[in-house]
Amino acid sequence: MARDYSEIAAGYVEELRARGREIDAARHVPQDIADRLAEEGFYRLCTPTELGGVGADPRVLAEVCEILATGNGSVAWCVFIGATSQYMFPAASPQLIDELLENPNVITSGVFAYSGTANQPADASDTWTVNGRWEWGSGCRNAAWISGGVTLCDSDGSPILDKHQRPTEARAFFKPEEIEMHDDWHTSGLRGSGSNSYTAHNLEIPDYRVATVEALRASPLADSPIYRFPRFGYLALPIGSIALGMARDAIEEALGIAKSKTPTGSSRSLSSRPAFHRDVALAESSLRAARSLFYKDIETAWEEAQETVGSLETRRLLRTSTVHAVTTAISIIDRMYTTVGGSSVYEESALQRHFRDVHVASQHMMVAEPVMELAGRVMSGIDDQAPGL
Repeated sequence: MARDYSEIAAGYVEELRARGREIDAARHVPQDIADRLAEEGFYRLCTPTELGGVGADPRVLAEVCEILATGNGSVAWCVFIGATSQYMFPAASPQLIDELLENPNVITSGVFAYSGTANQPADASDTWTVNGRWEWGSGCRNAAWISGGVTLCDSDGSPILDKHQRPTEARAFFKPEEIEMHDDWHTSGLRGSGSNSYTAHNLEIPDYRVATVEALRASPLADSPIYRFPRFGYLALPIGSIALGMARDAIEEALGIAKSKTPTGSSRSLSSRPAFHRDVALAESSLRAARSLFYKDIETAWEEAQETVGSLETRRLLRTSTVHAVTTAISIIDRMYTTVGGSSVYEESALQRHFRDVHVASQHMMVAEPVMELAGRVMSGIDDQAPGL
């Protein structure tokens, strides 16, 4: 019988709530939690079964992240990054796959941005010298393998062009001890995500540990639905679901506080005030609407991926509903934070944590304002390609 990953995720929520302050103080997910989540299969949910993964569809990943986020946004964020960082596995060489899967429950982390270079020495064709700095390395403190986007260059630093005469894009795979992790994740929100920067300084790695985007496209798995599903849509969608999960919990937290709180200077409990009734009703209806649109567009894109590569319109809808989920969640959490008054400002308050976390999550480039600008260009007929969607 197939495992119910949503039910498994729900089993972690109370523990994550109870350990919230510990997670924030550590500034990364405690290793015991990360290891158990890996054993559950959360870090390999959408990885093809041929490569040791669960082979689930993107909706499962979104639902798992949404549920975990009701307990702790940072933990959900690290599952999101860990799962999507395995996207390049089909491009990896057999030797690299063997090393990656030496532990079937391997915890991975990575940054897709091409913030580094990999130079091929003039006197050797089987190694690359990697230099770069990657920001927002979420989950890197827990991972056994960490990757970073690189541009391939020849020995004199000139980009190596692919068959389309563009710089060749790739992922370099590192062991934690090979790179320098910087203790720079001192933030207001998502404190427990361990999103430190890391750098590689003239790091020589073997050729088999560099996987190119071209190799991904040439892989026999490239025609499977998960790789026909819009790539950027897939990489962005857990941000939307995490925001929705935090918004859901913010409403529940506000309802719980309202039952026991009588505001200063009032004889009535917060839960008896019409203004509070209006706030929670509007918040809940906004959440349902945003969540319905979000998951509908995921389902539409997944159905299309069974037959063909996602269309421009499908890509546009998927990205915009993800951004809409985040902006709606911000509005809901801000409203719940305000409506319960001073109770929300303390560190032990889930509302206070969600307030901080959702505003940091919204700064990720995958859900930033330029996404909507690009979508508007498509709607206006100015851009009929929009590769960034």
